[in-house]
Amino acid sequence: MLEGLGTETRNACTENLDEMSVEKFLETMNKEDQQVAIAVGKTINQIEKVVNMATNSFEQGGRLIYIGAGTSGRLGVLDAVECPPTFSTSPDQVVGLIAGGEKAFVKAVEGAEDSFDLAAEDLKKLELHAHDTVVGIAASGRTPYVIGGLRYANEIGAQTAAVACNRNSLIGAEAQVAIEVETGPEVLTGSTRLKAGTAQKMVLNMISTAAMIFMGKAYNNLMVDVNLSNEKLVDRAKRIIMQATGVTYSVAELKLQEANRRPKVAIVMIETHSDRQQAEALLEKTSGFVKKAIELGKGEKK
Repeated sequence: MLEGLGTETRNACTENLDEMSVEKFLETMNKEDQQVAIAVGKTINQIEKVVNMATNSFEQGGRLIYIGAGTSGRLGVLDAVECPPTFSTSPDQVVGLIAGGEKAFVKAVEGAEDSFDLAAEDLKKLELHAHDTVVGIAASGRTPYVIGGLRYANEIGAQTAAVACNRNSLIGAEAQVAIEVETGPEVLTGSTRLKAGTAQKMVLNMISTAAMIFMGKAYNNLMVDVNLSNEKLVDRAKRIIMQATGVTYSVAELKLQEANRRPKVAIVMIETHSDRQQAEALLEKTSGFVKKAIELGKGEKK
């Protein structure tokens, strides 16, 4: 079934790969990689639809759930685990499932991706419901684990999407929205952790980041809901407050403390000359959007 897939064909530019100098190989690989962003750009309309799906799920208390096997599954898990520190979300809001379970992240679990039933079992353990969005990821577009998971999600009534790197993919046929990024032949034939993996990472970055922004997780282009889990992030939060409001480092430090270590609360406090409780109330009224909270706060003081 792999025969004929673009990701499995030989790359004419690298047929003498084993004879190239290191410099020539790296230049060739870099040139191939540059095509990935262009290929992703051709699927923006489909990515937009999936962002809207995910946002809709979040607004209804649902989740964004990635399912995949091998590299594709690892990329889904990676995107999911980065959301809590970046956006202070619950670990349950964006979830990554990989065929074979967590142990498959560091070591392949033989046969797991070939099961049509395993993903459905994994989704049942998560108590999948109709408010969730399930995104199946497979470079080839034909992984049984992903196909089975999407079929189960459709039965439940969840929103479904697929991310593949070949046109007319089997997983795309199972999903309500198919994102099919045609990355073409890899420099090392069939090694889809390369261009295909890069494309998948780019797409998942776009989905989660855009959905979070449209849930009020950014102010201008600042990461105002960052989780202050280490000293580096505490310092970043202070600088975010400085950039957002123009205050000094010492003022930002003080306001962050008064805001119970929540940068967006500190920003609203400064910009509306309010205390923590008032700033939190403004954010509650505006569903967490800092800019709207500031506008509302300034309007109330007129």
